[in-house]
Amino acid sequence: MEKMDMLYEGKAKKVYRTQDPSLYIIEYKDDATAFNALKKGTIAGKGVVNNNMTCIIFKMLEDNGIPTHLVNMIDDNHQLVKAVEIVPLEVIVRNIAAGSMSKNLGIEEGMPLKNTVLEFCYKNDELADPLINDTHALALGLATQEEIDVIKKYALKINELLQEFFLKSNLKLIDFKLEFGRCDGKIILADEISPDTCRLWDVNTNRKMDKDRFRRDLGDVEETYQEVLSRISK
Repeated sequence: MEKMDMLYEGKAKKVYRTQDPSLYIIEYKDDATAFNALKKGTIAGKGVVNNNMTCIIFKMLEDNGIPTHLVNMIDDNHQLVKAVEIVPLEVIVRNIAAGSMSKNLGIEEGMPLKNTVLEFCYKNDELADPLINDTHALALGLATQEEIDVIKKYALKINELLQEFFLKSNLKLIDFKLEFGRCDGKIILADEISPDTCRLWDVNTNRKMDKDRFRRDLGDVEETYQEVLSRISK
């Protein structure tokens, strides 16, 4: 399968058409952004880490009943995926207070939540991905009630699977972002799961093992990404 014309370029990936209209090729980049692209930079080797990590995790999720867009990994920076129509909702799953939740609600970062929190954001860069709820999504025609129900069910199941998966590598899953797509009339998991999209803390030290090291200028960004991949690959 060969790359043809570029269909889309985002902050972290490029998407290409292939000879088969039902398949796309995704290229993972080393570009890094934060705060809705107000902060920009490069994390050497990030594309390789995120591609490899996403492929490992998506295969695990597929084995546990979560349909994904992944077909296979082509090489360290490229993967073959099913062509999907992305649902314009970012789904945030939170287990422990951190990031914007701590800031917006005045909650101390690191406070365990009494239940898993699901948030929806309208996927729109120009509006800085505003927080919305189910009725907004329905009113704007972003998704149907049936699709929202499936997305919620999958998100909660993915959370259970990921918490167990990361804990085996001495990592706590604080929160993470998911995106879903429509394929043959069904909702499936798309995008990526990586240190870019997850908050991961070391179980023993609470050291941040994710893109917060870039966001907050904590240093050792490249080394930390590599360590996360190394841990989950064992």
